Parts: sequence; structure tokens; C-alpha cells
Amino acid sequence: MEKVKEFTLLDFEDVRLFVNGEWVTAASNSYFTLTNPSTGEVVTKIPRGGKVEAKDAIEAASQAFQSWSKLSAYERAEYLLKLRDLMFEHEEELAAIMSTEMGKAFTEARGEVKYAASFLTWYAEEARRIYGETIPASVPNKRLTVIKQPVGVIAAITPWNFPLAMMTRKLGPALAAGCTGVVKPASQSPLSALAFAKLVEKAGIPNGVVNIVAGATREISDEIFENPIVKKISFTGSTEVGKTLVEKSAPQLKKLALELGGHAPFIVFEDADLEKAAEGALASKFRNAGQTCVCANRIYVHENVREEFTNILVDKVKSLKVGNSIDETTQIGPLVNKEGVKKVEEHVSDAVAKGAVVLHGGKALGEEGCFYEPTVLGNVTKDMLIMNEETFGPVAPITTFHSEEEVIKEANDTIYGLAAYLYTSNISRAVRVSESLNFGVIGLNDGLPGTAQAPFGGMNQSGYGREGGHQGIRDYLEEKFISLSL
Repeated sequence: MEKVKEFTLLDFEDVRLFVNGEWVTAASNSYFTLTNPSTGEVVTKIPRGGKVEAKDAIEAASQAFQSWSKLSAYERAEYLLKLRDLMFEHEEELAAIMSTEMGKAFTEARGEVKYAASFLTWYAEEARRIYGETIPASVPNKRLTVIKQPVGVIAAITPWNFPLAMMTRKLGPALAAGCTGVVKPASQSPLSALAFAKLVEKAGIPNGVVNIVAGATREISDEIFENPIVKKISFTGSTEVGKTLVEKSAPQLKKLALELGGHAPFIVFEDADLEKAAEGALASKFRNAGQTCVCANRIYVHENVREEFTNILVDKVKSLKVGNSIDETTQIGPLVNKEGVKKVEEHVSDAVAKGAVVLHGGKALGEEGCFYEPTVLGNVTKDMLIMNEETFGPVAPITTFHSEEEVIKEANDTIYGLAAYLYTSNISRAVRVSESLNFGVIGLNDGLPGTAQAPFGGMNQSGYGREGGHQGIRDYLEEKFISLSL
């Protein structure tokens, strides 16, 4: 390990789950292995938690809720800030763990630690702003008020591509509101969540407030959705799985927030600053090796500037360094696994077979890891897989458009609606197009719009609910109306 010679947060020889403030193995006495996608080497083995551990965690969270929910907003905020400070203190190790288990370039992983910590900062502040209401009564002998209370025990099912940030984006508002919970991390990146649990322990957060159960996805998910103690679930993942979870939530009408798949258009108008647009495309498309739900999947460039923009982007892509994720000079790490590489290969092969031109890249790299060259495709057309499915890899497909009306129609021609990007120097066009795009997040001359203080979420089949901003705490609260007759 180049960056961190030894891990102090976790003993990789004895990794355990975190339930009710204790480090436990799985009742099944079974494990799953975690592989470094940069090298193909086994990192460690993880206890395969299941229904037993999920139930224990839910019950622990329920018990802890009785006292945690009674703390003042200021007391809960202090715990969140302690946790935030510990994340900064252990920033290098958290980044190295993330980079090792799922292949995020180390410098990006370090940035994610900061991003994850920002949600704790923000919601420590928002905890103090959970305001109620006094409503004018229609008769003089009544007083009408609305108070907000935490929903109870929540569950967070987090993705592998942002293992820390997606967890704090869910846990931050939950804990601030007074909820307690269970986190089910993705099997590709459980170590980040378990390292975070070590910080929960160090921060002195009471037992049972935060529980981490990795392992058998189906068993854990079934317990979360079937157990009536769990009142709200936040899930980040694919649209297909999200639809299944909607069905599973129906019998108990559980609160559900879904941040699902995306297929983001990236529009470059003829009046755009092409250098800035290319920088934005590079940041959006190739961050985390293209493995983000908001990355640019369809790049639409006005026909008058296609050649100039393409040349600028290709030159920038050529400079990207691919390598072992733990190396600080690496800009593009591996894909998370071999299946990810196969999907990228399928999309590129299909595009080339249908007439696309490989302007740079276009092939997998090496034998041991899961690397794919940063790739730019030209002459892309609507009938290609890459223009209709989320690629989740470092491939930028470029197509052209003729008019504003045409590109808006093409951009909106998708079942998804998570993020969209447009570059223009015309303020009127910027407003018109931003309002016309059917997406929950708009990057206007901005390739990286995500931030803790703003709401994040999708439209259409990209899910519902919002995380981040003051909006992100709403679903963790119930509004209770009290009518007092004097």
C-alpha cells in the first residue's frame, strides 16, 4: 500500500459488522471476499450478515431511538460535528480504504471524504432549524400548532460508487432529525461504511443509533422492508431495483426515497465557451471512471462547433493517466469489476458496428485489473445502445444537433430524469433550456453541480424524494397537528 502503510481503523484480518455498538460476526458463520479491482487481489473477507443481524440492528436502533430522539437539536448537532472532525482526522485512511475496495482514484477518494463530511456539517446546522408553525384559529378559544417529530427507525441502502458520501447524505439528516438507523452498504464497498462505524464509536454516539450490516442483500432487504419498526428507507441504486423496492414498501406504506439511474444529456451550444464546456464534460464524464449516476452519458454538440469542441475534448482525454487507484498521480482508476468492463465493451462494440468512430481509446487495458481506456466516440447516432442505456464507464459519445428545439426534444427522450448539463453564453437560452429539460438537477455551465446545501434527486424513472439542502431532512420528519381547545 503506497499511501497508507497500515490501517488503524480496521483490522483487515478480522473485519466485523457493527450492531448496537458491538463488533459482531455473522450468525451464519459465512463470509464473502472483497477484491481490489486495481490488482485483482483479495483485500479481505467480510462477514455475510443476513436476516438475524438485520433484525438485531433494527431492534437496537428502535431501543436507541427512545433516548436519541429526546436529545435537543443542539446535542445531536454536537455529535455530528464530532463525527465530521473525525472524518477529517482520518481523511487519508478513509480515502485509501475507499480506493482499495472499489477502485476510486485516491485524489478523488480524498475529495469524497471531504464531500461526505460536508453533509454532517450541513445537517448539524439544519438540526437547529426544524421549525414548527402556529396557525391562526377560526374561533377565539382554539390554538392551532404544527410540530415536527422524527419518523423513527430508518434504513439506508447505499451504492458502491460513493460509499461514504451517499451514506452521510442519508445518515446526516436522519440523525439530525432524531432518527436512528441501519445502513446496508453495497457488497463491493463495505469497508468504507465499517470504517465510518469506527468513527461513530470514537465520537461517542450512543449504542444502536447507527448500525452497519453488510452481507446477503436479499435477506437484509427483506427484513428491512418486512419489519414494521422501520418507518423510512432511502435507497440509491438502479431503476430496476428501485421499482422492486416500491412494491416491497407497499404492504406497510413505508416512506421511501429513491435516487435511481440516470442518462444525462450534456448540451454544448454554438455560443458556449468551448474550453469551459470541454472541462465540464471531462469532469462530469470521467469522474470515478464514468461510474456516477449523474455523469454525462449523451454529449450533444451544435453542428457548427462539433469539430472544435471534439478536438479540445480529445486532447484533454489523452492527458488522463490510467493506473492503480491508490497512486496519487492516477486520474482514472479501474471499473469496479469485470462485469463493468464487459458492459462498456458491449456499448463501444455496438456503437462501432453501427458507424461510430473511435477518436481515442476504445479498449480494455491489462489482464489483472478492471481498466478501460478513457474513450471518445464520434459519429454517434440515436439507435446505439450507448445513447439509450447508462454505460457506467469512461466513454464519451458525441453527436450533433441543429436547433435548440431539436436538442431539447432529444435530451428529454428518455425514461430517466436525474441530471442534465448545458453550456451557453446566452442568458435567455440558459433560462429557457434549463426550464425545459425534464431533470431534477441542471448543471448550467457547471459540470459538477452537486453540493450538500442543495437538493439532489430525479424526475421520471430516476426516482423521487430529495437528499441534500433543507429539503433533505423533510422525509425524516412527521408533521403533527395539535388543536388545543381552551
